[in-house]
Amino acid sequence: MTSEEMVSRVLYRDGLMLVIDKPAGMAVHAGPPNSRNQNESVEDHFDALRFGLPRPPALAHRLDRDTTGCLILGRHRKALAQLGKLFKSRAIDKLYWAVVEDAPATEAGVIEFPLGRLDDKIGWWMKHDPNGQSAVTRWNVLGSSNSGRGAETKDLTWLALEPLTGRTHQLRVHCAEMGWPIVGDGIYGNAPRHGGPTLHLHAREIVVPLDKDRSPIRVTAPGPAHMRDALTACGWKEEALAAE
Repeated sequence: MTSEEMVSRVLYRDGLMLVIDKPAGMAVHAGPPNSRNQNESVEDHFDALRFGLPRPPALAHRLDRDTTGCLILGRHRKALAQLGKLFKSRAIDKLYWAVVEDAPATEAGVIEFPLGRLDDKIGWWMKHDPNGQSAVTRWNVLGSSNSGRGAETKDLTWLALEPLTGRTHQLRVHCAEMGWPIVGDGIYGNAPRHGGPTLHLHAREIVVPLDKDRSPIRVTAPGPAHMRDALTACGWKEEALAAE
């Protein structure tokens, strides 16, 4: 990705923060040598996102490598400190879209499965652990393919997911534990680890109460190209595509 292409993905900008539309397959920061994350990262483009400030922005939070959508960057140290407090106090609302296999039995609900490490060797892989950290996700169905295409083809469901806690891989583990894994999930779902479809998880919207004297900042990321066929099959209308 060129610097110009990354700049074109800026969804919101003010003196304190940027919100960019993170692409799929790009880590937010560089990994250690010889790791899968040593390739291009969002951090590689920070200099192009200075917009006149003496220092580049920095990450205010993280998204998984294959998750797309709203990613917040703080433009200076004071802004990062303020955003950090908002994330820590859970004052920032996040809404994700996911396309999952099969369908929930109801139209909405709350998942409350504590999470812990899958093992000590892979610290970012998680599992449902009754003795782990509290993890809560609110969800509701936005649409379904309900295709009836035969036993060999699973139906798909389009979900809105609101993580009320911020655990690693929370949405992916919660969906898998409920029996409807996210399409393209090669760790917790049914996709192959390599060469399968891209993860169908998108940080659709983020709401940031930066200033107590004005309305919260609400930023929405357009549906990513790799999810559009599945979203359309689940009822996402052509008008919605055109509007974005």
